[in-house]
Amino acid sequence: MTSHETLGVAVIGTGRMGADHVRRINEVISGARVAAVVDIDAARVKRLADGIEGCTAYTDPAAAMDDPGVDAVLIASPGPAHEAALLDAFARDLPVLCEKPLTPDAASALRVLETEQALGHRRVQVGFMRRYDADYRTLKSLLDQGTYGRPLMLHNKHRNPGSPPGFTNAMMVNDSLVHEIDVTRWLLEEEITAVRVLRPAPTGNAPEGLSDPQLILFETAGGQVVDTELFVNCGFGYQVSCEAVCEGGTARIGDDHGVFSNTVGHWGGAITPGFVERFEEAYDRQVQRWVNATRRGEVEGPSCWDGYAAAAACEAGVRAQTTGERVAVELIERPALYR
Repeated sequence: MTSHETLGVAVIGTGRMGADHVRRINEVISGARVAAVVDIDAARVKRLADGIEGCTAYTDPAAAMDDPGVDAVLIASPGPAHEAALLDAFARDLPVLCEKPLTPDAASALRVLETEQALGHRRVQVGFMRRYDADYRTLKSLLDQGTYGRPLMLHNKHRNPGSPPGFTNAMMVNDSLVHEIDVTRWLLEEEITAVRVLRPAPTGNAPEGLSDPQLILFETAGGQVVDTELFVNCGFGYQVSCEAVCEGGTARIGDDHGVFSNTVGHWGGAITPGFVERFEEAYDRQVQRWVNATRRGEVEGPSCWDGYAAAAACEAGVRAQTTGERVAVELIERPALYR
């Protein structure tokens, strides 16, 4: 397509994230329209499509991809459904924005990577939206410019007010820590080589069987050490921060946002209630950048390699949780397409 044409997007999965992306494409960003929506819930997807001009409802992702109005695919279905949808998109050579995870495990992520590699060109941008957050982008720029010298350590905090029903220890890694895994690799431009997990006495706010909080340690190929406090039932709000400790100084993001006030007997600001509010602009920027690149015939942003490397690090993290030991991250040699 030419850069002057509107991109017709099929949104696969219309749960919380998918419905938010439908709204985003319809109301926030430019250059794209929702041409199709897909969900196994036929009634829900029909209601959604009926409210969008020129949009068709489907229950089968492949059928939506065959719609002549569809130029690109946004995958927001549950992780176990991603591989099949990605392979269908590859078969049609369609560009894809795939919400994390690329797939739920390293073996399936590797299959996706190898299939894309066989095409000879990238088709997938993985939805690690923190790379599009203004604060993280500023920190990345400072590290790339060497403003504070060589980075030695990262300190991360990742706090949620509460965990959803059924949240497990493995989900602590696969659904929450995965973001710190990606930003570590991105900020430091190094692979994570090993993971350790420390589990202090759990908070009384955690559901039965959930070890919360946890302290996770990464080692990188470049010799850096990264720690993350993961606390998904902190009870008071959503907080994400990252401090880079470098040879010539430190830089920290995430301490405060918005207005800091002083009144009689009180000082302070507001704490963000959830991840959607904290990263709404990052989601907007991520989708807009994907649309812009796709209209130019390009693919940018996190790749299938990033999705595979994150899945491998998550698997090591889950093993480290259960064994209490240092677990090495196992990766294939990075293919030329992703260098």
